[in-house]
Amino acid sequence: MQKNNFQKELTISAIQKRNGAGNKKNDVIKIQSWLTLFAMSNPSSGTATGIDGDYGTATEKAVINFQKAKNLSETGVIDQETFSLLCEPMKDAFEGNVSGNGLRELVVNTALNHLKSVPFELVINNEANSGPWVRAYMGGNEGTEWFWCMGFVQAIIDQAATLQGKNFKTLMPLTYSCDTVGTTGLQKGLLQRFASVRSNPEKVRPGDIFLLQKTPHDWTHTGIITKIDNDTFETVEGNTNNGGSNNGNAVLKRVRNFRTSKLDVFSIEPLV
Repeated sequence: MQKNNFQKELTISAIQKRNGAGNKKNDVIKIQSWLTLFAMSNPSSGTATGIDGDYGTATEKAVINFQKAKNLSETGVIDQETFSLLCEPMKDAFEGNVSGNGLRELVVNTALNHLKSVPFELVINNEANSGPWVRAYMGGNEGTEWFWCMGFVQAIIDQAATLQGKNFKTLMPLTYSCDTVGTTGLQKGLLQRFASVRSNPEKVRPGDIFLLQKTPHDWTHTGIITKIDNDTFETVEGNTNNGGSNNGNAVLKRVRNFRTSKLDVFSIEPLV
């Protein structure tokens, strides 16, 4: 894979514990982030805690609660084995078994596999668009200005293409910009404008990428198309929310009406 920054999110440099001599702030932030993410899927676990890089009594208690939830020894200490359980959702998303009949099905199934792991952004140091999932999709970058919808889309395309021994950068450049991909689509003749999409929806296929158009050369959001019906696309999108925002906080499955929204479509056919 070209986009392999996720690997850095799966390890810590040393055992971390309260007042530990070997504590590293970045490792503690990782631990606190995954404890908080675990609480989102397990709200009664008592693992949500502050994300400040300080392994104090609150973090220790959150670790104990995680260990209790996983039937582990309740030591309050995080070694690599325990940390691997914390970040298991990301490992499953990026390295889990995904199959499909052809690249398009692989793209869809890879997106759905990520969806199962509930990728979610965090607010760290008062900065939204932060946390391990954002860094994984965005090459280590995070913070309020780092909208991550295209980072998510390219991670999915890259992962699926790699399973077939293909390089997704033959289709589009590595970028976090919807505008760059939209412009590439225009240059290569791969971008179907929304008016054409409405007239010829049969030309859109699962695995293609929608780009939400603001103006003809300005796109504000993107996602993977997983199914096409008469009026709608079913999608998997990053950096969205229940309202369909282009700066939400999660990976979600959505339904978008392409007859009432300006959805241009970038075809992945040359990579197929």
